[in-house]
Amino acid sequence: MTMKKTLLTLVAVIVALTATAQNPCPFKYGATEEDSLKCAEQVTLFRTFYNQKQYEEAYVPFQYIVNTCPCAWSGTFNYGKTMLEKMVKAEKDSVRKEHLIDTLIWAQTAYSTYHPQYYSYGKGLGWKAYYTIKYRASNKELRDQAFEDFVTSVELEKENTQPAVWEAYFQLAVHKTKETKDTTYVIDAYERATEYIDDAIISNQEAFEKALADFDTLDSQLANNQIGKMQYDKAVEKLVKDTTTRVNAINAYKKVTAKLENGFGPYANGSILLGIYEKKFEENKDDLKALKKMLGILSKDSLCRASQMYSDILYILHQAEPSGKVAFFLGVQEFQKKKYDNAINFFNEAIRLYTTNEEKAQPYYFIATIESVRGSFSAARTHALEAARCNPKFGRPYILIGDMYRNSYNQFTNGGEGVIASAVYWAAADKYNRAQAVDPSLANECARKRAGLPAVSGKTLVENNLQPGQSYHVGGWINENTTVR
Repeated sequence: MTMKKTLLTLVAVIVALTATAQNPCPFKYGATEEDSLKCAEQVTLFRTFYNQKQYEEAYVPFQYIVNTCPCAWSGTFNYGKTMLEKMVKAEKDSVRKEHLIDTLIWAQTAYSTYHPQYYSYGKGLGWKAYYTIKYRASNKELRDQAFEDFVTSVELEKENTQPAVWEAYFQLAVHKTKETKDTTYVIDAYERATEYIDDAIISNQEAFEKALADFDTLDSQLANNQIGKMQYDKAVEKLVKDTTTRVNAINAYKKVTAKLENGFGPYANGSILLGIYEKKFEENKDDLKALKKMLGILSKDSLCRASQMYSDILYILHQAEPSGKVAFFLGVQEFQKKKYDNAINFFNEAIRLYTTNEEKAQPYYFIATIESVRGSFSAARTHALEAARCNPKFGRPYILIGDMYRNSYNQFTNGGEGVIASAVYWAAADKYNRAQAVDPSLANECARKRAGLPAVSGKTLVENNLQPGQSYHVGGWINENTTVR
């Protein structure tokens, strides 16, 4: 980008942001009492027709409000977005349909102009670009402008960028790469997505986990008569709403991440990426933001992860700005080299630096795996259970525990610990069942493992006076109750 273009871009952004910071409406409802009454009347009509889904009727007061008193009520633009989309979809007349599309696109930045406290400039620009691509993609000039708007929006909104905007931006980046044969477009888009979507997931996860802790606090306060039932119910209702919003956001971001990773697949050739980033790395060794974006891309490919450049980036970031993610990646590197003490140190650091329980699950699991390899089954189980506690949908810790129970057979041979040796297979099956229950995607693997467990002979059951379905305690380091099979 030339200096002139850079300056023009900065000026455009500053002017736009300044415009939103100033009051665009000298009179919120109108210059006169008569204007204010008319505006209030139109707002009421719009709300009434909109709630009844009578969008054609609602469009008349909508037009009056946005043209005469746009600062009167933010819902005019908020609900107007849905109204206009419905109308565009239903409209048969091509000329009017184009007019409605123009209004929908215009309304996105107008919303941010008239109600910046509810709708930021970056958000408005992103949705303007989204609808431009949805309805005006055949126009190259508008398409190119939409791409620039996407970039500006993403850099302003960062982790607040909406999943639908990410998807549209990335699809357009792929299109531009195919159109120009320049992979920079798709790589830059994926870099931004990798960084900012991760931040969005983490911030929502932090809020979700805090809300869960607040539930426990409320239960304690109610039990100790510190708050009344009415206050409790009201607070719980709000928390339920908040947690639902957070879970929906996390799922939406994870869903769009999967789509972006699938779309990036054709451009994720390790050799190509290394060739692109080697020069970029040399030019940006002191730019931590650039290094973080490179790390986000390189960490997706096994060849890139095995490169010296990847290690160098990790150590530079670890030295300058330690984080849970960097410590975890360093731990994985040491794990792969079988330098287990170093790996455990990095994994423990990751656990300290990560801000959500879900993130901590993986380093706990790796520590459990190392302890298992070393034969420290009890310590391994402790860390595996911590991993499962941190992420209740994580089934692999239970598979690891099941494998350790299965491999403990020799400890109980000939009645060792007062337990029949084959009982460890029942305990192992319990853990495989638990793994499948928390993560159904592991069903086939768990079924294979259960099928591979030797059956306890009928003779052994008779000799030990055991019946199928009976509870049985497995002692020793396992120290758990299981069920006779």
